[in-house]
Amino acid sequence: MKPSNIRIWTLVHKWTGLASTAFLLMLCVTGLPLIFHDEIDRLLGEDAEAQLAGAPSAQGGLPLDTMLEAALKQRPGEVPLFMAFSNDSPLLTVTTGPRADAPEDEMTLLFLDRATGEPLGPAPAGGVMDVILTLHTDMFLGLPGMLFLGAMGVLFVAALVSGVVLYVPFMRRLVFGTLRTGRSHRVRRLDQHNLLGIVTLGWALVVGLTGVINTLADPLTAQWQNGELAAMTARYGNAAPLAPAQYGSLDAAMRAAQAALPGRAPQFIAFPGGAFSTAHHYAVFFQGDRPLTQFLLTPALIDAREAVLTDAREMPALNQALMLSKPLHFGDYGGLALKLLWALLDLATIWVLWTGILLWLRREPGRIGGGRGIEAVA
Repeated sequence: MKPSNIRIWTLVHKWTGLASTAFLLMLCVTGLPLIFHDEIDRLLGEDAEAQLAGAPSAQGGLPLDTMLEAALKQRPGEVPLFMAFSNDSPLLTVTTGPRADAPEDEMTLLFLDRATGEPLGPAPAGGVMDVILTLHTDMFLGLPGMLFLGAMGVLFVAALVSGVVLYVPFMRRLVFGTLRTGRSHRVRRLDQHNLLGIVTLGWALVVGLTGVINTLADPLTAQWQNGELAAMTARYGNAAPLAPAQYGSLDAAMRAAQAALPGRAPQFIAFPGGAFSTAHHYAVFFQGDRPLTQFLLTPALIDAREAVLTDAREMPALNQALMLSKPLHFGDYGGLALKLLWALLDLATIWVLWTGILLWLRREPGRIGGGRGIEAVA
């Protein structure tokens, strides 16, 4: 590689790394407990499913209309926003709010046992895992925070790519994995930084790219609502919004949805008036019927007054990418074994980021950009 090209890639790697490293360290540190969020919830006694026995709520139980009535009795004066199902236990959740378009901070999540109809009370709020998740996703800044972290993710990917470009000519002079233990402390740290960086490269790219996609959740949802969802319900454009008293039977709506998408398990129902439905429809979202597609959702729109199907179609490719990216980002595809692997790679990435900071802080004057390959990065 020409010295001029080395200098350019060195500058790219240096500045993209420096600009994003502090935020990436925060994301890696907060991401570590989030990998084990299910296990931590059980340890803290906050896993509502642990004590329930019976058929999964996605497969059967008491009528949905009965469950909705039981939920609304706990929150008089509020309206239903979502009803979600479990494929592992009878746990059924109902989200309510003061109005159909209520923001998240005004919503209440209620737990119910679909096998018995017993209300289990509101979900715990404000726990340590909620704080960590909010810090990880938007730094308590909402959409601006999400988009900012998305930009940091883009810089992270650029730092990874530029690091590979610099590493290739560097490794032509050494056997892969060489740690020059006889050299200075700085060179030994540089070798550790480079080796762990290249070993974790694939994982870091996956997590970085899926993280960027996750930060676009709100814009992608709005795009789907204004595009695909509007096209599916165009004939309702001039109709007056339904009031909650006009909603028809949830059980009839579920039967219509399951007839349109047989063999799939429902994941959640979005009630009229929210971002995932229209002012006139129940939107019943079904999971894929295979392990690789279980995180892909397909909505069936059911006229909420008449309980008849309006339309059912796959979501756009970008929205499907968003659905796949969330579980992949946190290692939720392969059980505890994959989570442990994710945690080890996360710790290795923290070390790469930390050594990158140390290499920058303890750099030698005049060394940066001096045309000496990957050592110029330090």
